[in-house]
Amino acid sequence: MSEKKRSEWKSPGKCTPCSIGGQALLEGVMMRGAVSTAVCCRDEKGELTVYTERNPARKKWYYKVPIVRGVTSFFLSLASGVKYIGKSAEVFAGDDEDAQIGKGGMFLAVALALVLAVALFIGIPGLLNWLFIDVIFGLDRILSPSMYVLVMSLFKGVVKVLVLIFYLFLTSRLKSIRRTYMYHGAEHRTINCYEHGLPLTVENVQKCSTRHARCGTTFLFYTVFLSVIVMAVVTWLLTLAGLSTANIQAAVGEGAGRLLYNVIIMAVGLCCIPLIAGLSYELLKFVAKMPDNAFFMIFKAPGFALQALTTKKPDDKMAEAAIVAFEKVREMDADPSIPAIDFYEMTMRDARKFISEKYAAAGIDDESEIDWMLCFVLGMGRNELAHVAKLDRKQAELLKTLVARRAEGEPLDYVTGESDFYGIKIKVNENVHLPRMETETVALEAVKLIKENGCKTALDLMTGSGCIAALLARETDAEITASDISEDALEVARGNVGEEVKLVRSDVFDDIDGKFDLIISNPPYIRSAEIDGLQKEVTRQPRISLDGGEDGLKFYRKIAEEAPDKLSDGGSLVLEIGHDQAADVCKLLEGRFTDIKVIKDLSGSDRAVTAVKK
Repeated sequence: MSEKKRSEWKSPGKCTPCSIGGQALLEGVMMRGAVSTAVCCRDEKGELTVYTERNPARKKWYYKVPIVRGVTSFFLSLASGVKYIGKSAEVFAGDDEDAQIGKGGMFLAVALALVLAVALFIGIPGLLNWLFIDVIFGLDRILSPSMYVLVMSLFKGVVKVLVLIFYLFLTSRLKSIRRTYMYHGAEHRTINCYEHGLPLTVENVQKCSTRHARCGTTFLFYTVFLSVIVMAVVTWLLTLAGLSTANIQAAVGEGAGRLLYNVIIMAVGLCCIPLIAGLSYELLKFVAKMPDNAFFMIFKAPGFALQALTTKKPDDKMAEAAIVAFEKVREMDADPSIPAIDFYEMTMRDARKFISEKYAAAGIDDESEIDWMLCFVLGMGRNELAHVAKLDRKQAELLKTLVARRAEGEPLDYVTGESDFYGIKIKVNENVHLPRMETETVALEAVKLIKENGCKTALDLMTGSGCIAALLARETDAEITASDISEDALEVARGNVGEEVKLVRSDVFDDIDGKFDLIISNPPYIRSAEIDGLQKEVTRQPRISLDGGEDGLKFYRKIAEEAPDKLSDGGSLVLEIGHDQAADVCKLLEGRFTDIKVIKDLSGSDRAVTAVKK
């Protein structure tokens, strides 16, 4: 047997059966564990979405009694199977309300399916038995009652098997059903991968068999097989009790008697379905635990052979969906605190994992950003995150959108549209340079000078977002003016400083009128040649706010030359600088200013230069 063929019958490694089972759905897979169930589907956008729930407790006596538990499991599985198909249909239909299946539609579909099943496996065999065995060959007149029961049972058994094979073959040819059978294969391969001790990766799953002993297809075969035996015994007992075709014909006539007898047997067969299902469940459960040796393969092989029709080789995306559902069940079975979620919702644990994986792939290693992203999405403080169990659909969709933008290199503050500057919420967008903690040192130095010197007026030159002006206005009584060359930046600043600050459009001092007791500025100071080599988060900010010319001192020269004319006598100048620019900036200020000082930030780096007009 070739390796390709053998892999469909047997997975690599020693098998240790687990209790997790599954079901193929519309573009997805359901996995059911001891206390939880997970459904993973791929939507019309190609994205995976998960639905989970906690299973109801099974402590009643009828969950423990052999055969009875099989009957119970049969009907519960039927109900849950319909339910999860309906859930997957919600994702499959997407936003198309006309394509969605309501409860009424599902009820009708189930009713039609049951009618079809009865017609195929009870009606057709019974009708053919009446036609061939009774009418055409007249075996009811030739054979003894016991032999007639045996022939009738064997005939119906053969017909049922042929109907089953034909039905499965026919459905496997339908494109939409074939995809469901591929998801069926993904479900089996995933369970086999876990049971054979392999890590649950798409590569490992695709190495495993699409056949599994605990399969609904095998259950169908056992049901057909056991129905032959059960109905043979029941029919024989009815014959001993006087209910035979001969007695019925004697009572109502030959032709009508034959038909009536077959109708009665079909009705009895319908009543025996629970018993047959219970026996099939016990047989399936027993055989599934047995090793794949020559003896037990006698019982497994027919089901495995039929699974060639109902399980197809899945693609990698299908395997991925099955793995997600399986892992989610394992996770929830192990941790009862994990909440159930609907499609497109996320547990807090999954939200953190999602952000972490996206950030890692993008090379973002600031773990605190995960919390800040969640704080923004949830609209709460960082200390409140520990009390959140899950994100609803709207929150989860917003999170995915924002994380995708962040992973592409967009700064977090642009993504959220706000920055924090010394406790002030500053609105930001791509038109302004982002406020930094280092700039707080510069602004606070200006606040100190305003208070110490009793400054009445102050100018925030090249204000950008207006963060410095907003802090000065909050912390002092001075009359604040803020300027910038960019009208777009001034529009942002206007939303941050309100009416308390006068805004002026100006290229440095060109359109600034009057004199001020203090001028503060955070001018562009990065050397032009160095900008493109900076982090993506920096280069995404306006170049006009970064580029300080060839040596980074372009604007310091202009300020050093023109600021004295805009300062009151004894007025103060406060400039933010790059960590290596203190000496150069101080030298530029010499001659026009006195009391020149260098201020360090909290990290110990040179951050500001202050000076007093001569």
